[in-house]
Amino acid sequence: MSTCPVLIVGAGPTGLNLSLALARRNVPHRLISDANGPGEQSRAMVVQARTLEFYEQFGFAREVVKQGIVAEKAHVRDGTKSGPGRALLSISFKEMGSGLSPYPFALAYPQDDHEQFLIDKLKEAGVEVEWGAKLTGFTQGETGVNATIERDAGKLQQVDAAYICGCDGARSCVRETLQVGFPGGTYEQLFYVADVKIAAGFVRDLWISLGEHILSLMFPVRSSGMQRLIGLVPAELSDQQTLSFEEIRGHVEPLLGIKVTEVNWFSTYRVHHRVADKFRVNRAFLVGDAGHIHSPAGGQGMNTGIGDAINLGWKLAHVLQGRADVSLLDSYEPERIGFARSLVSTTDRAFTGMVAEGLLGEFTRRIAAPLIFAVATRFTLSRHALFRTVSQTRIHYPDSALSQGTAGDVHGGDRLPWTGPDADDNFAALRSLDWQAHVYGDVQEGLQTACREFNLPLHRFAWSEGAKQAGIKRDALYLVRPDGYVALASAEQNVIELKSYADRFCLHFAESRP
Repeated sequence: MSTCPVLIVGAGPTGLNLSLALARRNVPHRLISDANGPGEQSRAMVVQARTLEFYEQFGFAREVVKQGIVAEKAHVRDGTKSGPGRALLSISFKEMGSGLSPYPFALAYPQDDHEQFLIDKLKEAGVEVEWGAKLTGFTQGETGVNATIERDAGKLQQVDAAYICGCDGARSCVRETLQVGFPGGTYEQLFYVADVKIAAGFVRDLWISLGEHILSLMFPVRSSGMQRLIGLVPAELSDQQTLSFEEIRGHVEPLLGIKVTEVNWFSTYRVHHRVADKFRVNRAFLVGDAGHIHSPAGGQGMNTGIGDAINLGWKLAHVLQGRADVSLLDSYEPERIGFARSLVSTTDRAFTGMVAEGLLGEFTRRIAAPLIFAVATRFTLSRHALFRTVSQTRIHYPDSALSQGTAGDVHGGDRLPWTGPDADDNFAALRSLDWQAHVYGDVQEGLQTACREFNLPLHRFAWSEGAKQAGIKRDALYLVRPDGYVALASAEQNVIELKSYADRFCLHFAESRP
């Protein structure tokens, strides 16, 4: 019999980030995977700005950016079966996100490289992934979870844990054991994905070809010169049991205007869209693909799972370390399930139109989508709105029990706005991975005294144009959560509100030191 505070099942990007969130807070745990080792395929590969902001809190965002490929522009063309067609528009990611995030771009970073990077960071923190360890089931009691793990040669091990976290993908054993529904569906269209080299050499921009029965994308995947191709398999080939790249080469190359010289990986797949009925049952949590799967529209799926892990990690740590009441965990499901449902709904509508057959699909791909993108990228406000949505910096929790107050344009539950490169870097303080108070302007003596009493780190930033543009109110108090979201916004630096907030969740703002 083995015991641990937290058992994490699944070692993809979601499970690895949850493990890192616990390891950085000195919470003992186990991370198991039924795989024999790190993944060798790379389905998910777009790392959004919000994920990079989380990685900045861990202290390694710039390492990730250096290893990946910054995609700065996207080009949309009116593709035909005989050629790439005419250019419809070009989109600059940097222009879209300028001033909103330290990372105003989308990063291409292959999932296998991404996972290996996180595994190495876990090793530095003293955590090893337990490969070849399969969860076969578990039971829950009032004080914990008893799980059965199957090791090599069918050897069974019993593990007692305070909590179990299912990061084990769409076929989650944790979800199935809990008997939680996973409603949704599967799109009829068959897609292909390929990693290739092309005769023209390495292309760093994203290229999208739209047409009557056509949807195809090409973007950079590896700095070694590999391109990722994704698209619809031609209808006349979609019923074949097996399919090779050679069979669709004649459709893909003219459409994208390329000549493929080397195929590193090719596969076909169907796209699903589902959200679990619950993300939590007592001491068991569903995280990432175990709780929600999406269309690939916008590169949201993996990043959403990482957001789940960041959200849950600090809450588990607080409860296990006696820094908060167990009721803090009640906030995980409502904060994350609402966004997952909204995301599946919006990506489903967009994806359905883009892949539809007949006049609807042709109209969406050739007229509606280019027109919407052209309008959305023409004006600063619409560009920023599009960036916030795709980058996931727009995610907020206005209805959470943890969200309170308004000061300026910032509400409790909002992501802390970045004040820009020309001011003090207000995101640097978030590396503490802990609670903190921010004031942009002057700090009242009463707040200084209260923060000392509460052992709450207080950061004063000089008032700046960047803070004003970000919607921050001068001299207001912003209580910032460990995950970089605003918990309490107080326009008047109200100390009574701060104390009441801490009392409500029995919060200890700073970890006790011996």
